[in-house]
Formats: sequence, C-alpha cells, structure tokens
Amino acid sequence: MSANIEIIKSNCPRDCYDGCGVSIEKIDGRISRVMGDESHPVSRGRLCNKCAIAYNGVWQDEKERLLYPLKRIGEKGNGQFERISWDEAVNTITDRLKADIAGFGPESIIHTHYSGTISLIALLFPMRFFLKLGASEVDPDSICNAAGHAALSLLFGESHVGFDPRTIRDANCVLIWGANPSHSGPHSHKHWFAASATKKIVVDPLRTKTARDADYHLQLRPGSDAALAYSLLHVMQREGLFDDDFIRQYTHGSEELLPVINRCTPEWGEQETGVPATLIEAAARCYAAGPSLLWLGQGFQRQLNGGNCMRAVGLLPAFTGNIGKPGTGFTYVTITPGIAGLDFDAMAGAQLASAEPVSVSHMDFAEQLSDPERFRSLLVWNTNPVASAPNQTRLRDSLKREDLFTVVIDCFQTDSADYADIILPAASFLEFDDLTFSYFHYNIGVQSKAMEPLGEALPNQEIFRRLAKGMGYTEQELFEADEDLIASMLDQMGVEGGFREFQQRGWQPVSAEPIIPWADLQFPTPSGRIELASATAEGQGLPRIPQAITDRKADGRQFRLITPASDYRMNDSYANDPTLARNAGEAEVYIHPQDAERLGVGNGALVTLSNDSGSLRLTAAIDEISVPGVIVSYKGRWPKQENEHKNVNALHTGQKADMAGSTSVHSTLVTLTTP
Repeated sequence: MSANIEIIKSNCPRDCYDGCGVSIEKIDGRISRVMGDESHPVSRGRLCNKCAIAYNGVWQDEKERLLYPLKRIGEKGNGQFERISWDEAVNTITDRLKADIAGFGPESIIHTHYSGTISLIALLFPMRFFLKLGASEVDPDSICNAAGHAALSLLFGESHVGFDPRTIRDANCVLIWGANPSHSGPHSHKHWFAASATKKIVVDPLRTKTARDADYHLQLRPGSDAALAYSLLHVMQREGLFDDDFIRQYTHGSEELLPVINRCTPEWGEQETGVPATLIEAAARCYAAGPSLLWLGQGFQRQLNGGNCMRAVGLLPAFTGNIGKPGTGFTYVTITPGIAGLDFDAMAGAQLASAEPVSVSHMDFAEQLSDPERFRSLLVWNTNPVASAPNQTRLRDSLKREDLFTVVIDCFQTDSADYADIILPAASFLEFDDLTFSYFHYNIGVQSKAMEPLGEALPNQEIFRRLAKGMGYTEQELFEADEDLIASMLDQMGVEGGFREFQQRGWQPVSAEPIIPWADLQFPTPSGRIELASATAEGQGLPRIPQAITDRKADGRQFRLITPASDYRMNDSYANDPTLARNAGEAEVYIHPQDAERLGVGNGALVTLSNDSGSLRLTAAIDEISVPGVIVSYKGRWPKQENEHKNVNALHTGQKADMAGSTSVHSTLVTLTTP
C-alpha cells in the first residue's frame, strides 16, 4: 500500500535576514521532514544547519515542549511546577492584573518581548492587549538595534527602508559594515554576497567567513568605526570622488564636516583603527566609484559610541551620491511589510492606547524590576531575558521577588520560565497559520499550519484573546480572528487570491522589479534633505555632526569582549536542541595568539573572565579571529545548560550607548586570569 505524501509550503519566522522558504513533507498525515523550499529564491531547497536540525528535532519533541499551563509549586528559579487548566491559569493571571491596576495602576504591570517569532500576527497582535491594559514595556530594540535606528533617523529621517537586494545586479561594489551574514543570514551570504561578481568590502573587527570572502577586509579595532569612516571620506575628497552636485542639492550641513574630513588622513586612520592606510585608500576608491550598496550591520552600533559610529558611516552614501539610483543605497533593518503597505500601528492596536506606555530600557530592566514600588507583575513573551538581558545576576535576584507576579509564555522551559508563577504553553510556527517577512529581502511569505499544537499549546494571539476576555474587555480588536487578520493583511499588501491560494505559491516579492528607495531624493527630515549636520541631534544633547572619535585602546590589563551571533543558535533560540548543543561543544573564548603568549595561556586551558558584573569560566581557544586586545565568545547559550549556570551576559554591565538607551554589549571590558 503506497504512502500518502503531502508537501506544505511555509516560511521560516525566525529573527534572521534570510526569511527562508520552507517545505514540510507529511507522510500519512504526520510530518516526516521540514526542509527548504526549492522554489524560494533565498533558501533554494535548503535550510541552514541550525533550522534544519531544530525544526526536525526539539521543535517537534513532546518531551521538550511545554504542553500545558503550569503553576509554580517550588521556589522561584527552581523550575518546579504542576499542571493546571487554562481556565485556572487565565483566572489567576487576570485576577492579579486587576488587583495590580486597582492598587498600583496599570503602569505597575510590565511586559518584555522581542522576536522569538516574527510571524506577523504572533508578533503584533499581543500588543493590542498591553496597549488596552496600559502596561509598561521594556523597549525591545534597546537590547538590539535602537541606537542605529536613532542615528539613521537623524540623517535620513527614516531607518526602516533599505535597499532592495535584487538591485545588486546594478552594483559594482557591496560594503558590509559590522554584519556577519555567514552566521546571521547564511543564505544571503552564500547566494547573494559570496556569489556576486561585485567588488566586496567588509569592515569587521573579526575575521568572519563573510570577511574572508571579501576582496577587502578592513579589520578595525572595536570602537573606531567613526574614525575609519572619516578616513575613507578624506581619501574620497582628496581624490575628487565626492558627488558635489548631489551634496549641494540633497544634503544639509556638509560644510560643517569638511574641516573634520580634511584632518582625518588615511595615515591618521591607520593609527586610530589599526587598518593599513593603503587598504583604507583602496576601499575608499572602490566604494566611491559606485554604484555601491552599503549594508549597515547591527553589531557595530552595540557599543558606547554606537550611535555616533552609525551616523559617521551613514555619511558615505551621502557624500558619494550612492543613494536613489539602481545599485545604490543602504540597508539596516528593512520592514518589508511596511513597504508593501501594511499598517503596523493598526495591527498592533495603537488605537487602543489611552496614553503613551511607560518605556524602560533593557539596560535598566534588572534594577527597576527589583523595586516593589515600581513593578508588581511581569509578563514575558517571545523572549528569554535571563539568557539575553544584561546584569544577569541582578535580574535573577529581581525575578526571585515573591511579591513579583511573573507570567512566561513560551514553547520551552527556558531559564526565564523557571522564575514564573504561571507558564503558558505557546504553539510553534508549525502549528498555526500566519504571514512572515524578511528584514533584508523584499519578500512576504506564508506560514502554514502543518500539525495540531502539541498538548494544549496555543498561538500567542489566542492566548491574549483569552486574557482579554478574562479582563472583561469588549473591544472588537482584542478578539479579531486569525482568518480576518490574515485577509486584511493580504489585502493591504496587495497579495491576490486569498490565503489558501497564497499557500500554494508560498511567497511572493513585494514588487516584480527591484524597488529603489529614495528615488525621488526626498527625505522625511526637517530640511527634506540628508542632514549631515543636525539641529535635531543638537536638541537631543548630541553633537550637530558625527564625531571622528575612537574608544580608548586596550591597555593590556583588560580585554574588549565581543559576543557575536553563533553559527549554531539563533540568538538564544535552539540552544536546547541536543544535536546543535553537541555540535557547538563547550563554551569557549577566542584569544589572539599574541595575548595568549603574553599571558601564558594555552589552547584548551580554563580561564576566568571577570568585571564588576560577575565572572565566568571558559575554555581558551587560541585563534586570530580577532585583533590583539579583543577576545570573542559566541552568544546564545542557555545559562541552565552551562556548568556555572551562567552565560556571557553575566559579564554585560548594561551600560547604555550614546543614543536611545541602547545596548553597548560590545564595549564590555573584562580581565582574564588563569587558575
């Protein structure tokens, strides 16, 4: 008797540049394989190793998934729970929220979330509940990319519109600054960057695979990005490579920057950044010749002067006219559905808010959560802050407060879930219909339900519908059905044929031909031009122009700790998959051979990293991935799976960057000692 084989098209909703197409093979009604969609232009029939393993592993493992609502029965942090019904869970939560609102006000309730899934309904619909509630919010972008958004908005008036990757066919140069798509967008690295015949420049303090595949790797010292940008501009100006007509017509304040550019010679740049002057000159000529694309990574703005660095690097397309034409432009975090016409405010329920929510930076979260006069209840969804947030030790102490009522919504028993009073089981992307997007490629995708939710798990949106009902709310927006939400989004984004027809295609581009952002060269700034000098910045207490400054160099007693994305995890997702954990091996810190020799540290030795936030023991790996004075340890491990029940965020002090209360995690300084 032949088996009944069915192929269901879907898309990966993970926090990744790629937005891969997925094919789900079912045999006799059961999922047999989750694989790449051959028709999808990004995945091209393959998933990355981490998704291929996890989606066929831990994500379908009933022993690992949260299956039922749970109530704490032991001490907070010990992970001891008993099963309860959904009715009891919802009643317990809503009774507490009502009491907090009555006694302390809705702002005493705080929620923290981010991009555990970026399928559109599951990402946006829960915000309707919190806006109606009037709860405080931990600013999600403050742990990731807020400084970059603030900086680019000062320059261009907008930070969510990036170049269409398809326009690489018109480019002669691609410059990637502070991003590592080989780990964070592996298909984009392989099929878009490495496969292109364009000249390639990578600026990164680490020797990544993306850097190795470039024609020019400018391996700068961390914190010297602004100095390097100005040195590149000096070469361009000196050699007559500025687009003077463009500068005159479409920028504001260029004359204020010229004295700074004049003094930032490539020789000065070499001294400040560690990049050879000849390499600075070659890269400047390559980019300025154009047409050139600029990929602004999130990594380099995660430092103390990260906003200033982003402003400085953002000068490059403005002075060279590499914007508004095919093969030009920049990208940071492109919100593709917005470009397609989706009303994000309406999807997130902005109309339900009676006041602007109180916002707390992740950098302040641990401290503020410790105050019982400040916050009484915490809801955690789409994130795992015990693994990802700074001030890890203090955050754990805050989460142990018996008077802090904590609810965690997740697919897995994370470190954060261990501190919950109530745990609610979330459905996975295999278990409900939705829409997905890439924040690099201009594609919209379908997310298809391929199996019933495991146990009593529910999609995020259904969980918040039940909570809204328990609160006694009646607003229609809080109960809108998935089918209606999907139909509305498809209509707004111009996707024809309805959801079931879209499932057959699986995905579609926003437009048939590449979109050229800023083709009209009109910018939503106060002047309508690219604001190289900014009165808005001045009003915020920032310099009018980006500064050609550099962080102090390592003094030999402390090391700059860089914690980039791992090839085995998606931030801290997938850390609990046993195959990926085995492939990743034990936690290591990569040390430059010069530093290792000076300290007498051998390969495989145990070393201790420490600062005011804490300490962490790691295994030394001697490698030239970094420059001297910089050590590297990949992020994304769950503390509960490590020997000391800590990960690298035990060392993250929570210092804020220069803009938007954002993270400066890559400015972390530590001492390194041996036993």
